[in-house]
Amino acid sequence: MKRAPSRWALLPAALLLTLAGPAARGAEPTDDWLGADKKLHFEASAALALLGYGGTALLTDDRGMRAGVAVAFAIDIGIAKELWDRAGHGDPSSRDLVWDVAGTATGLAVALAVDWAIQHLF
Repeated sequence: MKRAPSRWALLPAALLLTLAGPAARGAEPTDDWLGADKKLHFEASAALALLGYGGTALLTDDRGMRAGVAVAFAIDIGIAKELWDRAGHGDPSSRDLVWDVAGTATGLAVALAVDWAIQHLF
């Protein structure tokens, strides 16, 4: 029997929509899609996804659980960073979140590939 997803699972999406509001209204005219900070967002999110996957691998053999924790860990930290910026400590950017998602997806893909290789080649 499958369990219904928790309402808490919707929290990252709700926060993302909240942060994307200013961008949709054109509040980020100087935020370049390929700015130097975008590389940092991509790399940090990829590393966080790898860390989340690897850390969870120490606790469970369930690949789905590992992947879910990895994604939640990386994306939640990216959202927290943008909320911190929005509170007056930096420059909030929905484009940063796009790069966070891309980095998270890349980190997860690498983690899954390494996990597969370990399971099938060693």
